[in-house]
Amino acid sequence: MERGKMAEAESLETAAEHERILREIESTDTACIGPTLRSVYDGEEHGRFMEKLETRIRNHDREIEKMCNFHYQGFVDSITELLKVRGEAQKLKNQVTDTNRKLQHEGKELVIAMEELKQCRLQQRNISATVDKLMLCLPVLEMYSKLRDQMKTKRHYPALKTLEHLEHTYLPQVSHYRFCKVMVDNIPKLREEIKDVSMSDLKDFLESIRKHSDKIGETAMKQGNDPYVAEDLVCPREEAQQQRNLDNIILQQPRIGSKRKPKKDAYTIFDTEIGSTSPKSEQDSGILDVEDEEDDEEVPGAQDLVDFSPVYRCLHIYSVLGARETFENYYRKQRRKQARLVLQPPSNMHETLDGYRKYFNQIVGFFVVEDHILHTTQGLVNRAYIDELWEMALSKTIAALRTHSSYCSDPNLVLDLKNLIVLFADTLQVYGFPVNQLFDMLLEIRDQYSETLLKKWSGIFRNILDSDNYSPIPVTSEEIYKKVVGQFPFQDTELEKQPFPKKFPFSEFVPKVYNQIKEFIYACLKFSEDLHLSSTEVDDMIRKSTNLLLTRTLSSSLQNVIKRKNIGLTELVQIIINTTHLEKSCKYLEEFITNITNVLPETVHTTKLYGTTTFKDARHAAEEEIYTNLNQKIDQFLQLADYDWMTGDLGNKASDYLVDLIAFLRNTFAVFTHLPTLS
Repeated sequence: MERGKMAEAESLETAAEHERILREIESTDTACIGPTLRSVYDGEEHGRFMEKLETRIRNHDREIEKMCNFHYQGFVDSITELLKVRGEAQKLKNQVTDTNRKLQHEGKELVIAMEELKQCRLQQRNISATVDKLMLCLPVLEMYSKLRDQMKTKRHYPALKTLEHLEHTYLPQVSHYRFCKVMVDNIPKLREEIKDVSMSDLKDFLESIRKHSDKIGETAMKQGNDPYVAEDLVCPREEAQQQRNLDNIILQQPRIGSKRKPKKDAYTIFDTEIGSTSPKSEQDSGILDVEDEEDDEEVPGAQDLVDFSPVYRCLHIYSVLGARETFENYYRKQRRKQARLVLQPPSNMHETLDGYRKYFNQIVGFFVVEDHILHTTQGLVNRAYIDELWEMALSKTIAALRTHSSYCSDPNLVLDLKNLIVLFADTLQVYGFPVNQLFDMLLEIRDQYSETLLKKWSGIFRNILDSDNYSPIPVTSEEIYKKVVGQFPFQDTELEKQPFPKKFPFSEFVPKVYNQIKEFIYACLKFSEDLHLSSTEVDDMIRKSTNLLLTRTLSSSLQNVIKRKNIGLTELVQIIINTTHLEKSCKYLEEFITNITNVLPETVHTTKLYGTTTFKDARHAAEEEIYTNLNQKIDQFLQLADYDWMTGDLGNKASDYLVDLIAFLRNTFAVFTHLPTLS
């Protein structure tokens, strides 16, 4: 009983499962019924399921058949309606075909017009695209044309800037065009061309500067005392240097007040050049034409004579191209070579002052240019480089001056050379160069100048002594008397009281020698000017040189006259008188030196004049010569006279020997009556 119930329950359960599977098959897509069918085949009731499935299929077939029977009449009606519609559709087709044919015929022209419109629209799009591309290309072509024009007019620095804009701004926008590739390939060549041309301009500039250094230096030295012309003033000038009169050294041209011009540096010049639309020629290579400026009110300064734009252009071009160091090394090397050429003096420089002037002008011109480059460029030259060149120039210049000045025998030339050296030193000092060694060298030249003066005054004294008549100076009027007294410090109240005509006790060589001694002192003073010496040093120099003049030159000239073979007793006596008065005048020479140097004789270490000793020695030599000549005359008298030395009868008559001897001695000693009394 229980078994029967269990079998019945399982049967119901199986039937329910089969029913579920059938519903699932009916409601599920055929692509997804695989798992469902698999569950049927995995079970044991496969046969019963198949029976169940056959039963379900038959049920559906019956339902389909019922439905078809129900709708059959409607289907037949639909077929009938469809056949009717077919005829109408054929008619409609024919009408559409006719309409289409007519439309095709009528729209043929419209189609052609549409095709033309289509082509026009296509062309319009192409033109618009072409215009857009040309708008991109035209700036490139314009910049390239501008570049070629700048190259043609030799405006190389603006050309380089244009090239940079072309390469970095314009060409990248149209780099896919073939002409742009040609331009890109040509850019390095253009850079090299600009570089080579700018270097060529620099070489022309350097060569022109080398040739015109003397002109630049001449202008700088002429204008050296004007602080507005010396634009690059580094150290202030002393007031005494500003008041110096050097007209006998520089070219004789009137000084015209100059106005200071604003100094332009390299960047100002190039800003102006880039903004300018007119081409600027670079063929001047550095030296400006100033011949037509002589009538202007403004005298050009040294820098105004030079166009430095070739240097600035080349410097900027090499800087932009990344080769600034190469340019700096080249420039410094070339300028060093030029410095050595400038510092090489000509072999005949010592013959004329113009030789020295040209030599100094070249040196000043060289350093004026370098100083201007130093202050208007950033690092092309530096102070160490300038100082190195100046040290070399200073040593070579001093050596050359020592050598060539030793050949000078004319004191006027030596004095002019000294003034020229002072002007040379002061001009360079304005530009900040140390010149103490030059002034030290001038002290050496001072000794040489003194020697040349002594030689010159030796000839002057010789001419005075040779041309003198060794007779007291006759005076016939008050005017002549005052003239002589004005030339020589002589005071004699007795002589003043005597009526005209009267005579001075000394001969003409006394005032002449006295005045020449003063002229010698003036000549010594001229050399000491502008040497930055103290009054004591000037006084000491003048006194030492004057002592040499008195003790060596004048003393030698007097000794030569005294030792002359044909000199008579009258001349010797006059020399004694003259030297006595010159000895007395030594105190006036002392006062004269004190007045011009403002150094009192009582000052410690002041050198005294040795004139007194000189004239005493000359007087003693003249006295000795008188004794010698007198003895010689007596011997000659006795040798020439015919005496009877053996006579025995004296009588009351004086001996002819004694009479002649007494007459000779009386005439001889009459000459000595004019000798001054010894104090």
